Amino acid sequence: MKKFLALLSLLFFTAFASGQVRVAVHEAEDGPVIPKEIYGQFSEHLGRCIYDGIWVGPGSAIPNINGYRLDVLEALRALGVPVLRWPGGCFADEYHWQDGIGPRETRPRMINSNWGGTLEDNSFGTHEFLDLCEMLGAEPYISGNVGSGTVEELAKWVEYMTAKDGTQAERRAANGRKEPWKVKFLGIGNESWGCGGEMTPEFYADQYRRYATYCRNFDGNHLYKVASGASDYDYNWTKVLMEKVGRRADAVSLHYYTVTNWNHKGSATDFTDGEYYDIIAKALEVEEVLRNHEVIMDTYDPERRIDLLLDEWGTWFDVEPGTNPGHLFQQNSMRDAIVAAMSLNIFNKHTYRLKMANIAQIVNVLQSMVLTQGDKMLLTPTYHVFRMYRGHQDAVAVPVAFACDTLQAPSGRLYPTLSISASRSADGKLLVTLVNPRLDSAQAVTLVLDALRPKTAAGEILCTSDIRAHNTFAQPQQVAPKPFGDIRLSGRNVSLTLPPASVVSVTLQ
Repeated sequence: MKKFLALLSLLFFTAFASGQVRVAVHEAEDGPVIPKEIYGQFSEHLGRCIYDGIWVGPGSAIPNINGYRLDVLEALRALGVPVLRWPGGCFADEYHWQDGIGPRETRPRMINSNWGGTLEDNSFGTHEFLDLCEMLGAEPYISGNVGSGTVEELAKWVEYMTAKDGTQAERRAANGRKEPWKVKFLGIGNESWGCGGEMTPEFYADQYRRYATYCRNFDGNHLYKVASGASDYDYNWTKVLMEKVGRRADAVSLHYYTVTNWNHKGSATDFTDGEYYDIIAKALEVEEVLRNHEVIMDTYDPERRIDLLLDEWGTWFDVEPGTNPGHLFQQNSMRDAIVAAMSLNIFNKHTYRLKMANIAQIVNVLQSMVLTQGDKMLLTPTYHVFRMYRGHQDAVAVPVAFACDTLQAPSGRLYPTLSISASRSADGKLLVTLVNPRLDSAQAVTLVLDALRPKTAAGEILCTSDIRAHNTFAQPQQVAPKPFGDIRLSGRNVSLTLPPASVVSVTLQ
């Protein structure tokens, strides 16, 4: 059977002709499960991500539940956020957790020197974050302070959050929480090669071993420890970590931002078609970066016991005019949706090693899900992609095989003209997500299934006439998904045509 399927796939490659793509969807085969954490989020004390974005305080005139913005809370619940990383980012290695517990009016204040020099009043701390995760049904992912903190400080934080008895548990109870939280994911530092201490990989590896040793498991809570990993193309960092840390870590992290020029990142909404294609091609280069780090990890860990986490990724453009440059507030256009959709299709293929991805960031910062302004809130095009892809969470990956045109962006980077991912949920539904990144032409696609003869098909499409389109507080529905009915069923064949610059999800059963 496998030889037959391989031959079938080869025939699809050979028979491919420009303008028509036939996709072999091997829904009878099982790939790895796509962990829900691939659709993770990231929240940092940066700009208006936490304050005004998630937290307004219980005394705010903005509708809230115990200080959490009601509109944002409801939007995130609908998204099904599986894991949320906090408090940074660069902020994590200057954050001292004891400043964020106890009565809010007595908590010390600090200057957020990483992000705009704004005043941090610590009114959102450990209790507020972990309670938020419980309200969302999300796993908390704590980033510990290695850069400016101490081993004792991090060890006591773990105890404060997860121990049932003892001094830290008594302290937690005095602050209003008797029962410990369950905290699985613990990052030992963040970007230790840069804002987290400008360490060498050898020095950081020693620090990791020391810090991780004293982060204990209390009362049935088992920590999943994450070593602070590389920035995009720094393969030596991963090599050194695998050599010196190895199985003392459950995972190593990786950061990859879609930026073509760090000195001039460009506008989030005012860009040329050429700049659009450059961004798409740069975003898709993440697959090569993932593959190269995976090869290194496979060399030292062929059993794949150590996971790879892409715990920061996304687009990074110049801030919106008139906003604090240190707050990283950017708009979110249909281009961002294309980047998110094609990236997630890539991540779904790499889950034999990649077990989590956290887009930066959840509200009001970089490639956000949600933007707020006073008492107003809007959903971004990227939010809609994550919602359309939600069915991939914890589903079984289904192999697909196809050939399509490969074009060259002005930068010289290459990009495919079609992106596809497929998965099968526990109830037998087949979800196929497709992206046509081309601005100038539609793409006809025929899905050829192994055995399934679907009786019903439900589709959604995210598409605009202008790739620069984005939602504003005056017009919050300019970019929003709509039902997609151009799906034709014929036995094992499913035919559809993707409009230019579109994201489509199709559910078959």
